[in-house]
Amino acid sequence: MSDTVSNVVFGTDGWRAIIGEGFTADNLVRVADAAARVFKEDACAAGRSLDAPGVLYVGHDCRQDAHAYAELAAEVAASHGFDVKLTEAYCPTPTLCWSVAQDDEAVGGIILTSSHNPAEYLGVKLRMADGGASSKAFTDRVEAVLAETPQPTDARGTYETVDLMTPYLQTLKNRVDAEAIKGAGLRVVIDPLYGAGRIYLAGLLTDLGVEVVEIHNAEDPTFDGLHPEPIQPWIDGCLAKVPEIGFDAGFINDGDADRIGAVDEHGNFVNPHRIITLVTEHLAQDKGMTGRVVSTLTASALLKRLCDKLGLEFTATPVGFKWIYGEMQKGDVLLGGEESGGIGIPGHVMERDGLLMALLLCEMMAERGKSLGELVADMQNDLGVMEFERRGLSITEEQMDRFKNQVLKEYAPESVAGKDVVEVDRRDGVKVVFGDDSWLMMRPSGTEPLVRIYAEAPTKGEVDALLEAAAAVVTA
Repeated sequence: MSDTVSNVVFGTDGWRAIIGEGFTADNLVRVADAAARVFKEDACAAGRSLDAPGVLYVGHDCRQDAHAYAELAAEVAASHGFDVKLTEAYCPTPTLCWSVAQDDEAVGGIILTSSHNPAEYLGVKLRMADGGASSKAFTDRVEAVLAETPQPTDARGTYETVDLMTPYLQTLKNRVDAEAIKGAGLRVVIDPLYGAGRIYLAGLLTDLGVEVVEIHNAEDPTFDGLHPEPIQPWIDGCLAKVPEIGFDAGFINDGDADRIGAVDEHGNFVNPHRIITLVTEHLAQDKGMTGRVVSTLTASALLKRLCDKLGLEFTATPVGFKWIYGEMQKGDVLLGGEESGGIGIPGHVMERDGLLMALLLCEMMAERGKSLGELVADMQNDLGVMEFERRGLSITEEQMDRFKNQVLKEYAPESVAGKDVVEVDRRDGVKVVFGDDSWLMMRPSGTEPLVRIYAEAPTKGEVDALLEAAAAVVTA
């Protein structure tokens, strides 16, 4: 066997590899087998039967041969005695998460996806009984089993194929005011970037009376060369399409549809910072919901300003949705969101859901009678204008050593780019906060050999100046 155990390492959210290279049938069998063993160990520890440890759900996205691979994973998991339910068609990650959380007999889920990675990648995400992401402790145990079993098992079992999409889509529909949306005459562009949200979100909105034009929705496992990530340049088609046909907004999902990006009627990108703030305002003001708002240290100052204004408690976490999920598990969370576009409402499921976010933005537009651009303008009039940018810096090993051993521990300037420092936060990398709510952050990537630098300030020029200052520190 050409595969080696070193091929399989779980990163921030799952294991990902190139199809036919690291992602092979043998490696998938080993991963599904190891995951099923750990799920079963926990199920039995909780009092379930060794012969019938519970239900496991298996889903997949739109990548090359994803359904066939999912069938293989389902057979392997079923060999451990699980009642395995395999999606009958491609599905978004939040669909699998919601399905698991709704089933009292479910102990978890396995979804084959590579999220926002290019088309040649496929991978595995593991989900727990509440629909949330597996912890590092859980995936460490899966890796330990993998290390002990370098050869793929021959054991196979039988599974059931089920319709996960119909009940999930109905639930999404029930979470918004269908009559308000139907009466608003909205017109939106949907761009699933060839991912697992294709057809589904457009169909939902059409059912709700929205006029929809969907782009990049063919069954094309090459994704026509696009990376399914809702950032430029991959979203340029949607940025152009919305003003070209005079629609009210555009919504973009990533490859497994747990993230969202948006476009206003003028073709401006509405970044996730603004989406999180808008959705929080909508839930609290229009829908009367309460609870903590959780976001990462890279959250916009506007979100904190909104929470202060509305009397909502704000909790900041390190970067990564797993930290937000940890706060959701503690309870009393209205919404959790991260700057990459993953936003979740634990009252729906303990996971990000890009389809639900698009519906909520439509509902807000409908109820307030405004376009997306007008909603953003109102928010900025109320809370101020803040611009944001993130960059990735590839650096040498020597520079990385210096960054980790000196900058992260010692960087504490009195001012940067003419701005006075009021706080230094070292919970995740190093974040420097200035007196006008501007901020600068530097942190090593958890998935790539680079340092990410982030900045937010009232103008693009100030953001650029902060990023240049950060780049000089990182590359010194």
